[in-house]
Parts: sequence; C-alpha cells; structure tokens
Amino acid sequence: MARAWHLKSRPSGMPTMDNFELKHVELPPLGDGQVRVRNLWLSVDPYMRGRMNDVKSYVPAFEVGAPLEGGAIGEVVESKAEGLKPGDLVQHMNGWRDEAVLPGRLAQKLPELGAAPELFLGVLGVTGATAYFGLLDTAQAKEGDIVFVSAAAGAVGSVVVQVAKAKGMTVIGSAGGADKCEFVRSLGADQVIDYKAGPVLKSLAAAVPEGVDVYFDNVGGDHLDAALALARNNARFAICGMIEGYNSGHPTSLRFAMRIIAARIRLQGFIVFDYFPRMAEFYADMGPWLANGTVKSRETVVDGLENTPEAFLGLFKGENTGKMLVRL
Repeated sequence: MARAWHLKSRPSGMPTMDNFELKHVELPPLGDGQVRVRNLWLSVDPYMRGRMNDVKSYVPAFEVGAPLEGGAIGEVVESKAEGLKPGDLVQHMNGWRDEAVLPGRLAQKLPELGAAPELFLGVLGVTGATAYFGLLDTAQAKEGDIVFVSAAAGAVGSVVVQVAKAKGMTVIGSAGGADKCEFVRSLGADQVIDYKAGPVLKSLAAAVPEGVDVYFDNVGGDHLDAALALARNNARFAICGMIEGYNSGHPTSLRFAMRIIAARIRLQGFIVFDYFPRMAEFYADMGPWLANGTVKSRETVVDGLENTPEAFLGLFKGENTGKMLVRL
C-alpha cells in the first residue's frame, strides 16, 4: 500500500516532527486519462512552509489531515492517458509520497536533454527557471551589472550565480560558513561574504564599495537592508524569497527603505509559475550550459520517504548545499 506524509497540525514558528504524520493511503483504480506513478525523487522547498499556514497566498494552503504536496520525479507504472506509457519518466506535484494516481495532463514527460532525472527538480526544473527568469526578466540584469545574491549556496542562489557569470556580470554571493563560501567561489562568484562572520552591510560594503546594480533576494532581513543601503541608481531587485522570516511572525526589516526613492530602486516580487509558458526559452540556454559545464549542479540528498520531513526542516538550519532532494 502506498504511503504519504500528511500535515497533522499547523506549525507555530519552526515546524517539528509533531506536525507531520506518515500514513498508508489506498490509491483509487485508474480512470480514463490517469496515470499511476512510482516516485523516485522528491523535492522539498522553503515555500512549502508558507503553505502550512492557513493564509491566502499564491498557492492554496495545505489542509490539516490531508497529504502534503511538492515536486516529484517518478516512473509511470500504469497509464490510461494518451501520450504516456509505462516506463516514462515524468515530473509532477504529488510529492511527499511514494506512489500516486493523477491525471496525465498533470504529469509532464521529462524533456530529452541527456540529463539525470533528478536535475529536473533542480537546475533544469522550477529551481533553475526561478533563477533564470528572476535574474534576467524580473531584475532585467545585463552584461556588466554588479549582482548581489543572498543564499548563494542554496538551490536557487547557486544557479543565479552561474547564470549571472554566463551572461558577463560581476557577482557577489553571500553564504554561511567557510565551506559554503568556498562552494560559491567554485561557481565563479567574484567575491563571497560570510554572513555568519559579521554584519552583512559592513561585509558587502567592503566587497563592493561602488554598490550593486541588481539584488536577487532569497533571504530578506539584513541582506535586503544591506542591498538597499548600497544600491546604485536605478538598481533592480528581484524578490524571490525571504526565508529569514518564514518561521517568524516578525516582518522583514526595511531600515533603508527611503533609498528606494532617492536611488530610483525597482523592487519586484515574482512567481516562477508565471514563466512556465516560456520554459522552452529556459531549456534552450540551460541545457547547453549544463552540458558544457558552464553551469554545474550540486544536490544534498536524503534517502528514504520516512526522512522527508527531516530534509525539509534541514532547509531552515542551513543543512543543504545546492538543491535538497529526497531519494526513494
């Protein structure tokens, strides 16, 4: 019988294992247009924390007592859907479980790019597309820009660093600890600041006294403040995530918000879903970059469905370098 993680209760602050429950689920018989998929890889992502709250957002909240959802790569084991057959590898959103029945229209067959399947949950998937479109479209970053990236050792941030370098930009990354900083340097970042070693504003000012043209925000808080303080005229900020505040009821600080006016700064939030119609454009760049080594992928892999919540909680403790994945 299939197993799925359920939301047992809504967390207050940092989630704990008490908020999750692994239960057996009985899958329905396959109907017309449906597929049965055995999951091979699961994605855990910071945005899932917001879905655990009963608040209105860009995606519906998880329901207490219902299975959790998230990105997954699986193998079709049975199909009554046109265009999908047993053995096909697909990407879908019925993660946090080992097997699922879902409409074939919601299972996307993996493109033939010669890449490992798990990369379609990372650099070739939503993660990579978030970095690509957030930097190049939302922030309108261009050759010669000075780009500051927070959480630069994380799933999205590490791709932003590499896309920026591929497009001829100067990159300053922020990461926590010597090992992660060294990883960001290995990706080509021109300078790296260790936010655990001192105040972000002081470190960023020392690294790039001339200021920044683009800020890609994954963190919020002191990183956003520092970017505002050091933004050059007409700087563009892509606001992707604010993980610093996901488990706190306190709003992100905006101590230097007045600079938005003086420096004519443009801050724009974005949701990668809006760019899904342009995925072919993303693959056209990212596929060759990955093949020729311009962009590299790194994953932190946790084994076993039973360890999925621990992998998720690890995101908020800095336990991942690159993309956090669960291998079934």
